[in-house]
Amino acid sequence: MEDRNRNDQNTDDKNMDGKKKALILGGSGALSGALAELAKKEYEVWAVTRGNRPLPKGIHGMKADRDDEDLQQIIQAHISQVDVVFDCICMNAEHANRDWEIFSQMTNRLVVVSTDSVYDPRYKRTPQGEEGVFLDISDESVRDYATEKRRMEVAFERKIKEEPKGLAVTIFRPGHLYGKGLLLGCYPEESRKTDLAERMKAGEILRLVAGGIYLIHPVYVRDLAKTMLSCVDNERTYRRIFCIGGPEAFENRHYYQVLADLLGVELKIEEVALEGYVEAHPEFAGHLNHRIYDLSALRETGVWMPNTSLEEGLKEVL
Repeated sequence: MEDRNRNDQNTDDKNMDGKKKALILGGSGALSGALAELAKKEYEVWAVTRGNRPLPKGIHGMKADRDDEDLQQIIQAHISQVDVVFDCICMNAEHANRDWEIFSQMTNRLVVVSTDSVYDPRYKRTPQGEEGVFLDISDESVRDYATEKRRMEVAFERKIKEEPKGLAVTIFRPGHLYGKGLLLGCYPEESRKTDLAERMKAGEILRLVAGGIYLIHPVYVRDLAKTMLSCVDNERTYRRIFCIGGPEAFENRHYYQVLADLLGVELKIEEVALEGYVEAHPEFAGHLNHRIYDLSALRETGVWMPNTSLEEGLKEVL
């Protein structure tokens, strides 16, 4: 009964032109911006941002920090019911619990972005499915990006178990995300560099740990956004977590070769010794393993699957 009432309110809250309504937490970032651009074809789109960057044309903005105490009041002063909420900046258990509290009153549909970093890199499978060995989150003093994202997932899993007829949550775990608005580079020591293309054009040698031999399965930012949109009304994706990657997996060094080819330069690589590297640079532990995913569970739901090749995606970025 509650879901039916909520959906009736959503219908009453629609525009006269029949467009549904979507709320995005984010909206000016690489993923959230791509999502907003695509979503506005089907939805009236509202976005919560801190107002530091412009929103895509046609998006209704609300200025707030997601940690503001009055976030719910700010949102509901503009819009009371939506057909779906996309949370692109859900970073920890506190965010997950607050999402449940606030958005359960506005919608029955929530789509969230997590990360493949939630897996313990020492035990990752090749390819990795949704089930696996996850990071140990028992030590509350450890508050890094990966452990906090895993705590976020666990918080949603707990809420779903406690309230199985509550929010229909779908969580996506992308690995390396690339595209407009994101820095080039996917692997240490040439990951997310502001000047990577310029240095390659200048003939500089790139330093890649173990020569870049580990496998990667990147997803183009617009592709992830399209899959997120395609899952909204797909009941087979409700209350589930999915790995997601692009149409192809390859060695990390292939990424740099494609980039070099597009730039019209020779790729020069210096191999950095793998032995002792993780111990010296624990922040890169999640990169120094194969990062490819079994996408069969996602594919079987019938959602739109990412199809942009690395060459197409990097060409658009450049």
